[in-house]
Amino acid sequence: MKKDEGSHKLDQIDLRILNRLQSDARITNQELADDVGLSPSPCLQRVKRMENNGVISGYSAHIDLHKVCRHVDVIAAVMLNSHGLEDFLNFEAMVKNMRYVVECTKVAGTIDYLVRFVCPDIGSYQMLSDELLKLGPKIGNLSSYMVLKDVKTFKGVALDDLVVPH
Repeated sequence: MKKDEGSHKLDQIDLRILNRLQSDARITNQELADDVGLSPSPCLQRVKRMENNGVISGYSAHIDLHKVCRHVDVIAAVMLNSHGLEDFLNFEAMVKNMRYVVECTKVAGTIDYLVRFVCPDIGSYQMLSDELLKLGPKIGNLSSYMVLKDVKTFKGVALDDLVVPH
């Protein structure tokens, strides 16, 4: 964990719990306890402690949209013309309120943001990109990239390589 964001002390068992929950958050507490070598009560206490500390920030379901509906998945690279704090805050506030924006990440480098849109059709995306260009802070460049295929979707992070247990 990043030290500047207030890391929490985690041991090997906590890391095993987190790894297991990343792969299957619907696992029962009994199964989780068995997998990490604890009895159910201490296992549940550890999960609750990590939830309360914000280490576990939520649970969600992964939906295969191709099996549910037709859609357009677009990743847009956005560069703002000016880089004042207010410009960034205005852009972020606007994007947070856009219905089809599913992710927005501020990055370092030649662009400022990567924004992912999942829209019902290309016309919906075009309206949103036009809205960004008209109403948002002055955008210097908006480059759109249509997602053709998900090669590897996010399934969690390799905690063993990132976190040094205490």
